[in-house]
Amino acid sequence: MDVIFGNLDLWGEAVSNTLLIFFGGGVLALVLGLIVGAARVAPVPIARGVGTLYVNLIRNTPLTLVFFFFIFGYPQLGLPKLSTTVLGILAIGIYTATYVAEVIRAGINTVPVGQAEAARAIGLPFGQVMSLVILPQAFRSVVPPMMSVFIALLKNTTVAAGFSVVELGAIRSYLSERGENALVVLLWVAVIFVALVMLLSWLQRYLENKWRIAR
Repeated sequence: MDVIFGNLDLWGEAVSNTLLIFFGGGVLALVLGLIVGAARVAPVPIARGVGTLYVNLIRNTPLTLVFFFFIFGYPQLGLPKLSTTVLGILAIGIYTATYVAEVIRAGINTVPVGQAEAARAIGLPFGQVMSLVILPQAFRSVVPPMMSVFIALLKNTTVAAGFSVVELGAIRSYLSERGENALVVLLWVAVIFVALVMLLSWLQRYLENKWRIAR
């Protein structure tokens, strides 16, 4: 336990940055993924084309390259200066949004077409059809795959370790400089990630049970 309590400053910063990237990237991915997922099934060909292009382009690009663009390319664009942590949030959020979009699209396809047609028949525009009729039902069917996406997002936060972000994936090198055993550090990092994944799995079961009853 000395490796933990003797280095609480580094562990606190690493855990907080990991959670910051996870929650920040998760919110960005969820919002952007909802927009792109809706665009993928929109009746407007241009919206479908833009959504498809975004998903195919970003999803097929390695996450490390997306990080390279934001960490090294963004500062060259003359835009407002951002910290590496914020740039990491943008990179992982924009990347994960493609998977969220595909999960949302799959969930939308589980809703019977007749419900959307009935909603349009009573005069509801596309936005209200999605928000009032389709998405509430789609969310119930996408909880398991959506949680799988967020579990992958949590583990992908370690990619930020290669770009000077002090988080759990990078703490081994910092603690090695203080003379700590690298294997022990990595075991504790694994324990923390397992605990976080178990928490997400519990949340998945809770939402499934809640929405199953609501059905």
